[in-house]
Amino acid sequence: MHDDFYIEVECQQRNQVGQSICGDVFMSRKLKDEGRTILVLSDGLGSGVKANVLATLTSSMILNYMKVNKDIRKAAEVIMKTLPVCSKRKAGYSTFTIVEIECDGDTRIISYDNPDCLILRGLESYKPECEELHPEGEANKGKILYSYRFKAQKEDRIIFCSDGVTNSGMGTRRLPFGWGMENVDQFAKGLIRKQPYISARRLGSDIVERACANNSNQPKDDTSCAVLYYREPRNLMICTGPPYEKSKDAKLVKQMSEFEGTKIVCGGTTAGIVSRELQKPIEVDLNICDSELPPVSFIEGVDLVTEGILTLGKVHRILSNYNQNTVLRNGPADRIVKLLLESDKIFIINGTKINVAHQDPKLPVELEIRRTVVKNIVALLEEKFLKEVDLSYI
Repeated sequence: MHDDFYIEVECQQRNQVGQSICGDVFMSRKLKDEGRTILVLSDGLGSGVKANVLATLTSSMILNYMKVNKDIRKAAEVIMKTLPVCSKRKAGYSTFTIVEIECDGDTRIISYDNPDCLILRGLESYKPECEELHPEGEANKGKILYSYRFKAQKEDRIIFCSDGVTNSGMGTRRLPFGWGMENVDQFAKGLIRKQPYISARRLGSDIVERACANNSNQPKDDTSCAVLYYREPRNLMICTGPPYEKSKDAKLVKQMSEFEGTKIVCGGTTAGIVSRELQKPIEVDLNICDSELPPVSFIEGVDLVTEGILTLGKVHRILSNYNQNTVLRNGPADRIVKLLLESDKIFIINGTKINVAHQDPKLPVELEIRRTVVKNIVALLEEKFLKEVDLSYI
């Protein structure tokens, strides 16, 4: 996260018709200590499982190399030299686009044989200087890497996709040569014009849906679109568990009350502390419930109040299994997951007073102590969803 903006990242995909797995692979990694974010979209040769394996290999190699070597250009050239060439098609096993963002907003892009990236500054196209790189080696003769570098600003967007998007509709009367990046550009700008703050997920999804519609919703190739959106950050705080010392109850509630953003309290004891310190009653809402969990409650000044360890355990399960086809319902855990996914910077205050009820050996093994559950949630938010999480104990 930059001081002035947050980078929202989403990739939407559709498989080629008749294939059970997508041959395009999108991977990302946030190097928290360095403040770097690395994204890779790779399009494997062919389709189905074979293409997916090749694209996964390419993306994994790039991420692992860049984790230990900051030179994006060197990473791209090494991958070009390392990846084998198909003996039949005389083509590399995978195309790719790499995007690397530093904590100061410095953004570098390198692309090999994928459609050009769109860089939008508001509703205007932004075209940084492009450098052509010619990788060494006989096998790479004639191949070109395209490199861009620029300093990002708030409300900038980067859109990059596989050729399933740009080639969609090819051969039809309306689009004999395919949709093309120019039409993708105009389509994206039209969406932004109607919804200036459209999310990365919605923008990417609409582009993929339109590309599929160009083929009468029967995609002839794997279709992927990744979107980066540099925008105002959304903050969320979760308070769970009472402080180790009762004397710190007021400090916990003061910290939560002064927080600017969405506020969630998990745990009956914690809710009681907040209610007492704020002198606000707890109101139970029986309309929002889950057969596995107690209903949610509300306290004036707090956005959501839920039960503690059971609810957090279910939050962890939902996040573990979450994908773009997951349907979130209206239960307490589902509502927390929705708020977590909509937020960028997440602050979790974990009280360290042990609840003796959770130490009963007769309780199910999976009912872990709060600290462990919270740590597992933090790991998922950081690694799987690229969220910035600040975990503190009281």
